Amino acid sequence: MVTVTQLRAFVAVARAGGVQAAADELYVSQPSVSASLAALARELGVPLVERDGRGLRLTDAGRSYEPYAQEVLGLLEQGRLAAGEADRARLARIRIAAVNTAGEYLVPPLIRAYRSVDPNAELLLEIGNRQTVDAQLVAHRADVGIGGRPSNREIAASPFLDNEMIVVGPEVPADLGQATWLLRERGAGTRSATERFLHRHGLEAPSRLTLGSNGALKQAMKLGLGVTLISRDAVRRELREGELVEIPAPGTPLRQSWYALLPRGLPTRPAVQEFCEFLRSPAARAAIDESL
Repeated sequence: MVTVTQLRAFVAVARAGGVQAAADELYVSQPSVSASLAALARELGVPLVERDGRGLRLTDAGRSYEPYAQEVLGLLEQGRLAAGEADRARLARIRIAAVNTAGEYLVPPLIRAYRSVDPNAELLLEIGNRQTVDAQLVAHRADVGIGGRPSNREIAASPFLDNEMIVVGPEVPADLGQATWLLRERGAGTRSATERFLHRHGLEAPSRLTLGSNGALKQAMKLGLGVTLISRDAVRRELREGELVEIPAPGTPLRQSWYALLPRGLPTRPAVQEFCEFLRSPAARAAIDESL
């Protein structure tokens, strides 16, 4: 029979790439992790890890099994939180996964404002690109996500705030199609939106530069390295202070929305539902306006 201890050991090894690192993460001994891995492999009848230099890597069977192990552990954690909150034995604990732009500019003021609504709630934030947020939700390692419209059918979405996308740069270029376009990394929702925008309007963008964060994009623009399509929320201060300018471009501003994202297939815990309702409140909008 597969045990929770075995699943935790396997997931930790998959994440850490070695038995000792997994043992340190779980606060157990290295032999304990090795024994759990071996027992799980015997139960499944297939090897899950193999040597990779001084570390370990997942076999094909291990890579296939990992998302199921992640989901089981996520479901168990969801159940634990639901039981504790229903019995009033624990304070509400809400795990938020936000895409980079929302995590940098929207969620911190929302968390601060929500603490005045429910001072006893514990809110945890993890920031990543769209693929990371989707994975966190599907594996039930996050209770609610904040990002753009999801492409994953296992995620339900509810809009709560407008999100205008605009073209920005250090100055208005003579020919937008010949400008260097700055892009976010692959897997980021902003990159996908930019690529669709360029294709839709026939902008060739012969020169492109990929950067890993909104901060890097803004710094590159200030240095005159190019232009980009970005959420207005991310550049409000720079536009207001004249460090960057909004560039007229066909089809802009793109009118999109920020969404509250929930994994399908499970009832939403009351604490999470209350937080989602707060996101649609005037207090949430006011908190964001005051911070930008």
